[in-house]
Amino acid sequence: MPSWFSFETLTNLTQDYRALGPLIGLLLPFLEAFLPFLPLVVFIIANVNAYGILLGFLLSWIGSAAGAYMVFLVIRKYGRARALGFITRHERIQKLILWVERNGFGPLFLLICFPFTPSALINIVAGLSNIKKKTYLWTVTLGKLIMILVVSFIGSDIKALVTQPIRTIIVALIIVILWFVGKSVEKRINNKVEADFISIHGESRTKR
Repeated sequence: MPSWFSFETLTNLTQDYRALGPLIGLLLPFLEAFLPFLPLVVFIIANVNAYGILLGFLLSWIGSAAGAYMVFLVIRKYGRARALGFITRHERIQKLILWVERNGFGPLFLLICFPFTPSALINIVAGLSNIKKKTYLWTVTLGKLIMILVVSFIGSDIKALVTQPIRTIIVALIIVILWFVGKSVEKRINNKVEADFISIHGESRTKR
């Protein structure tokens, strides 16, 4: 998404945020949970540059965590309705639900900590699983806390990214590392999901 990360785009977003007030800084991260194609990382960076690292971080964290938990609650209540039956029929979703129910807090927390993992899918799967509401609230709150804190620190001074090449290189390296580590964790979890699914179905066939 190169156009999203241009200096001009981020500067304009910062100015717009200041003009519209803190509510927009809370609302956009909240909406991203329902519209995952929106660039959450850009909203976080714009927030910390518009309102300072502390307030910008808090707005991003509260908005994103609240949005994610709201998606979870909506899916928990309506996800098994006939109109949304296509979600639960998807084989990958079934495998992930089963695995979440067996493993709970830890893996979900780890995935949410990384900025490039599919958080929308995580919210849906958690909503369809039998994980307790309170458990997922803590999971998403703490996971988003770490993820948004890291992104806020990295993007807290967009001018320095242009005027200080060394800082830019370091930031780029951190982003690449986060991406690779996040994808590695996601891949390992997917492999475990497949293994658990095969194991459980193998056991059920044996019992028959």
